[in-house]
Amino acid sequence: MANTIHVDVVSAEEQIFSGEAEFVALPGEAGELGIYPMHTPLITRIRPGAVRIKVPGRSDEEFVFVAGGILEVQPKGVTVLADTAIRGADLDEAKAQEAKRRAEEQMQNKESQIDYAKAQAELAAAIAQLAAIAKLRQKGR
Repeated sequence: MANTIHVDVVSAEEQIFSGEAEFVALPGEAGELGIYPMHTPLITRIRPGAVRIKVPGRSDEEFVFVAGGILEVQPKGVTVLADTAIRGADLDEAKAQEAKRRAEEQMQNKESQIDYAKAQAELAAAIAQLAAIAKLRQKGR
């Protein structure tokens, strides 16, 4: 059996993935992170983007979009606590384009700093989701 690590990806709504993996790659706060079995313990925030999980015995990677959250790494387990998580197969480009358009409109209307900051975060998440969709297309899924 391959050297693996247990991975859980959960959001407030549901558990998205739970199983063994050869590695996990995801967007950390300071850049792209690659997690392998027996990784040094770590807790960090994650940015909006794609979580890629290499499942043993499969040629393709499991793909999950997250809109930010927290990553906890222990030697035998990885937990991704996402603000929002969407399976790669469930990503909807039309919805992401609409969310991007709405966020851009809100940013044009700078009535309050709170609304502007929220619109910025929504725009970043929509752009990251569209990038994840483009990456999925490149892989031929």
